[in-house]
Amino acid sequence: MELVPADLSPSERYKLLIGCIVPRPIAFVSTVSVDGRPNLAPFSFFNGVGSDPMTVVFCPANRPDGGEKDTLRNCKPTAEGGTGVFVVNAAVEAYARQMAGAAEPLACGDSEFELVGLTPAPSVCVKAPRVAESPVCFECETVHIYRTNAGVAGGGNAVFGRVVHVYVRDDLLDGRMRVDPDLLAAIGRMGEQSYARTRDRFELPRGQLGLDPGKPT
Repeated sequence: MELVPADLSPSERYKLLIGCIVPRPIAFVSTVSVDGRPNLAPFSFFNGVGSDPMTVVFCPANRPDGGEKDTLRNCKPTAEGGTGVFVVNAAVEAYARQMAGAAEPLACGDSEFELVGLTPAPSVCVKAPRVAESPVCFECETVHIYRTNAGVAGGGNAVFGRVVHVYVRDDLLDGRMRVDPDLLAAIGRMGEQSYARTRDRFELPRGQLGLDPGKPT
């Protein structure tokens, strides 16, 4: 089957993206409005960008009416009317239901923290709160937003953030700054309403060594 995106509806394109790009890391993003109201929402178009400077990106789509979601409105640079900061909290098995529940479209200003029963805690370097229950939190300053189709329903917004502080629960790290994946127990997003655990893993060398059929997979 050969498909031309221009011939598909936005809904069909979206289904292809979320069904084929799997599993996707989830950014559980906490922000605060300019008047101090906290917000919390999950986004599965998320990844790291680079380590120098330490940078991440997540992509909140426009609302059905083409407007900005609260997360984007909050984390925009101050020159655009936002606070210019956000926190990426880990999406883990321990509060998977609460993470999914935070996707509920609430009225502007209503708190997802209160809806799902998670705890906002003060961050160290940014105004936005972190999730107290999260084992990993990246405090970020927004450095750039790239809008693929501003004002249009389904248009994407790539929010690039420089990580200015990291909280990691003590038991997750070894002496070489390696994270224990079993203790982290992260989850990823699949298509539709499906998620994936990160317990089923295998070791595979990179480069030519990985081509050796004698290596475990």
